[in-house]
Amino acid sequence: MANTAVTGLSLVFGVGDLLCALALRDVVETIRPLPVQPLAGTADVLLGVSVIRGLAVPVVDTARLLGAAAEAPCRFVTTRTEQGPLAYATGPVRGVLPVEPDPGRPPPPMLAAAATRLVAAVGVLDSRPLLFLRGAGPATELRAAPDAA
Repeated sequence: MANTAVTGLSLVFGVGDLLCALALRDVVETIRPLPVQPLAGTADVLLGVSVIRGLAVPVVDTARLLGAAAEAPCRFVTTRTEQGPLAYATGPVRGVLPVEPDPGRPPPPMLAAAATRLVAAVGVLDSRPLLFLRGAGPATELRAAPDAA
């Protein structure tokens, strides 16, 4: 599927009670969740790896990363990163909407350090918080896995 970058369009999806958005230029595709193989000794935000289009792709627990209520994912949103593809486990996709971050509205300081590396900006959509995610945000978290005790 060809992905034409269009300014101002974002894929909007739910994560717990939050709404999140990824710039459409960073999104490869959305798919139903596939089986995930957990990996020992990895960051707690990593659910494991899933085989997506013939590649072993890390799957990030977006709810855990953002501190949202845990729920079974209903979609995987795959993105491009410098390290290769990455899948976000998310709630329902609301669609492609003409929303973009306001650079004057940084993430709230109360977000966990990991979340601020993921959240580029905060907005409001339909009276709900809308977190604009960085396409490659979790890649740092995956490399910074804690030592297994």
